[in-house]
Amino acid sequence: MGDREANIAFAEERLEACPQIKSLRKASIYETEPVGYTDQPDFLNTCVSFLTTLGPEELLDLTSGIENDCKRKRTIRWGPRTLDIDIIFYGDETVDTERLTIPHPRWKERAFVIVPAKDIEDIGVPIPEGSGVRLYRSRV
Repeated sequence: MGDREANIAFAEERLEACPQIKSLRKASIYETEPVGYTDQPDFLNTCVSFLTTLGPEELLDLTSGIENDCKRKRTIRWGPRTLDIDIIFYGDETVDTERLTIPHPRWKERAFVIVPAKDIEDIGVPIPEGSGVRLYRSRV
């Protein structure tokens, strides 16, 4: 919702400004049709990679704060939102708490995760056929 590209830039700037985050790498931005709740505009998706001294739960707190600062409202599951930041991986660690599951449980099914992630690093997973992921703006 809103200025989709500006919302992504906002999140990336906030991550870069965090003293516990270094070496942030950005994928291109892709446009995709919504999944789940489909009565909404297309999404913009990207991935970032970075080094951090934050633990997984601390990183979740940071990303949730960024979403809230971008006026994210959680009213409809998979519904319209200004920003949605998922933690897909945390190095090679596995996390399974009430608040956080890493790796993200459905990442291998989601071309909108796989395509931008491959801009940063080969993650060894094929892109699902008929993905509908379209390049919006190249940054690589």
